[in-house]
Amino acid sequence: MNASASPFASLNSLRDLLRRLPSGSDSAASRARDREPELTKPPGSLGRLEELSEWLARWQGRHPPAIEKPAIVVFAGRHGVVSQGVSAFPAEVTDQMIENFRRGGAAINQLSRVHDASLNVVDVAPERETEDFTEGPAMTTEAMLGAMVKGVGAIPDDADLLCLGEMGIGNTTAGAALCTALFGGRAEDWVGPGTGVSGDALARKTDAVRRAVERHRNETSDPLDFLCRLGGFELAAIAGAIVGARVVGIPVVLDGYTCCAAAAVLLQTHPNVLDHCQVGHLSAEPGHKRLLNRIGKSALLEFSMRLGEASGAALTIGILRSAAACHTGMATFDQAGVSQ
Repeated sequence: MNASASPFASLNSLRDLLRRLPSGSDSAASRARDREPELTKPPGSLGRLEELSEWLARWQGRHPPAIEKPAIVVFAGRHGVVSQGVSAFPAEVTDQMIENFRRGGAAINQLSRVHDASLNVVDVAPERETEDFTEGPAMTTEAMLGAMVKGVGAIPDDADLLCLGEMGIGNTTAGAALCTALFGGRAEDWVGPGTGVSGDALARKTDAVRRAVERHRNETSDPLDFLCRLGGFELAAIAGAIVGARVVGIPVVLDGYTCCAAAAVLLQTHPNVLDHCQVGHLSAEPGHKRLLNRIGKSALLEFSMRLGEASGAALTIGILRSAAACHTGMATFDQAGVSQ
């Protein structure tokens, strides 16, 4: 996909692209669906693995499905709202963690090695942070679209599964603000501890979200405009990568709360945009379960994780490989001489 082409030239061209995204391969999905009842097991006995094998076939555009080159992409960004005291960690931790990723010292480095997945950490806007969204828009439209282009450009050409995640001190505040703006309710419904804030810090975080949403709701109701006003560079890049993966036929696994908040912007713009996406895990961040209910997704895992950096998404590579392996490798009743 040519990321610099017209679909990302303006919000209107992006909306047009979202309306005409491909719907995957009906043929590959049909072949997977036809094969499943012939395998040597009671119908439905592998539960969601059966659904996942068909999902992989549709969005990879091939049957049988296979995961041979999984890719993990972590987008990093900096948030001006951190100046409001909304995080347990200072803003410079974002830069320090980017370096940790590059040295191989983070959890996602270990998980990528275990699952034989490529790992790309993308600093979306080096040495730049968003504006404090309690005082004005976090990003300009041009900056947001530019971050989406970077998201598209980060997709490996040969990937057959894409796991997306993020890193950015303050980004659960942005995620909570987006969810409040997109779905309504009180700020308290969407704000959680993030990096571990409580007490006065949690109150500051909630107040920052409340003030920001009240300010920007008076000026727009458009989901993509909310991403400009309340999001971050890494959230916009995630949204771009989701769209880019859909265009080139790569199924996607989303990580936790913040990643799903970025995805929700696309879904609120046009339905079915996330059909090629699975959610890797249910985050311990309390707003995540509410968010999944609103976007109609159920997570593959529930491990009480809240680290971010695509850690929950990476864990599902083994599950998805298992789904493809069972679907492809099991004998049929006829082959095994087993009575149906």
